[in-house]
Amino acid sequence: MKMNVVINLLYLVTSLTIIDTITIQDLNIPPEHVPYVFTNFPSLAEACKNDPSCSYKSALIGNVCWGYENDCNKTNSYHVRPRCPGDHKGWVKTKAAQYDTFFTQADFGYVKEQISDLMVMCEATYPHDTSLECSKYLRFCRGRKLMLNFTSLVGRGNNLRYKMDILGPGQIGGYCNFYSERLQKEAEHMSALQSWAPEFVNFKATTQRPITDGLCDVIIDKPTYIMKLDATVNMYHHFCDFFNLYASLHVNSTHPSMFSRDNHVLIWETFNYDSAFKDAFKAFTINPIWDLKEFRGKVVCFKNVVFPLLPRMIFGLYYNTPLIYGCERSGLFHAFAKHILHSLNVKLQIRKNDKIRVTLLSRGTKYRVIQNEKEIVDALSANPEYEVQRVVYDRSVPFTKQLEITHNTDIFIGMHGAGLTHLLFLPDWAAVFEVYNCEDPNCYQDLSRLRGLKYVTWEVKTKLTQEDEGHGPGGVSHAKFTNYWFDVAEFARLVAVCADHVRRRTDFRDYVDASLLSRAHEEL
Repeated sequence: MKMNVVINLLYLVTSLTIIDTITIQDLNIPPEHVPYVFTNFPSLAEACKNDPSCSYKSALIGNVCWGYENDCNKTNSYHVRPRCPGDHKGWVKTKAAQYDTFFTQADFGYVKEQISDLMVMCEATYPHDTSLECSKYLRFCRGRKLMLNFTSLVGRGNNLRYKMDILGPGQIGGYCNFYSERLQKEAEHMSALQSWAPEFVNFKATTQRPITDGLCDVIIDKPTYIMKLDATVNMYHHFCDFFNLYASLHVNSTHPSMFSRDNHVLIWETFNYDSAFKDAFKAFTINPIWDLKEFRGKVVCFKNVVFPLLPRMIFGLYYNTPLIYGCERSGLFHAFAKHILHSLNVKLQIRKNDKIRVTLLSRGTKYRVIQNEKEIVDALSANPEYEVQRVVYDRSVPFTKQLEITHNTDIFIGMHGAGLTHLLFLPDWAAVFEVYNCEDPNCYQDLSRLRGLKYVTWEVKTKLTQEDEGHGPGGVSHAKFTNYWFDVAEFARLVAVCADHVRRRTDFRDYVDASLLSRAHEEL
């Protein structure tokens, strides 16, 4: 207990510059999240109260919490909470246990579990010493005055990705009381994208203080996030990176600067980072993205460094999430979506009518193409209650523009594929129509229920036609590697199911009414 108290006090001291100057206006927070930050950090609330220019005074009223704080009451937790209307299918014995399981698996309860699992791996005796703290299986770690030695990267080329030997023995460490056996015990998930074990098994305590005793070629003053990335060409996998980075902000919630973007991101590979989704990093940093080439051949000391949760952890989020049946709607996923949309300035548009906005995501790929797509779009467009658009989300459409289209969609339609990850950024009232799941039934259905959205998929297999048996890599036959024709009337029926859901939503009706009232006032 004493060690945890010591290290947590040390983490309150990040950068004096940040602590002295930070205000709620400086932080990257959606307005609806401000009350939760005020509760966690009363100093920010007091500063706003005493600042005549603070525009968040209305958020000072109330006692709310995210859901991972020790004294957080469920009724005061984040306003989007899980629902468990369905049967739990034998996982647990009671409804309360079903709810609690989902909350721990996929909501802010997951953050709470990571925080409660934090262990001191290397204890600082004095504030200017090194300290290291990690969660179970070394999924998340954070350190102060940490030294990383990249001299052995010289001559290894620029194709280092998913390598578990970036560091060797003693090439990560610092001056502290090191609990080696404790760290080694948590290293059993040894994998490139499941744990930080490949790096931290090399940790050694130094006999000198790295920064004050001159062991560093480079000293990084600003907080730094060191990340291992999944497949950056695929939205589903890359957004698992961004989601876990966001969740890690909450795990690291010892100071309001957790939401500051004046930090650094270092990607744990030597490839130049590029992705069609790279704008999402703007939600986390205002600085250029680094890779390991930045420090090749140098000993680098980080005053404050975080090793975030990883994209492919065993029982992680959202890849490999073992979701209990019957529950839906995670506040953590909702907060993540709001964080991204706010940071990239993506807003809901004022409606000019009460028509349902239908967006069909067309695939410009070899497989999973809807062969009679034009006939389907024409049939839907003939319905006077719909506004229908067909879109192709490729590099010709900036990612922020893609998000703008998605966020202003009521029914989002697409074949099984990574583009359906856009569903994370739909409005709360929206419905997702995964036209055909291609024999992978849980992936986007689970993502939809994590986000709390209505989900529909093809029901009658006799009403679709498969081009052939599917020709995948290595000659494997699978439903993902072919194309399809769909019965137009059945397609329209399933869209109507989605439309009925949208129209029944009070928040949809309220937004349409407010839009029409606003337009009427403008015309006057």
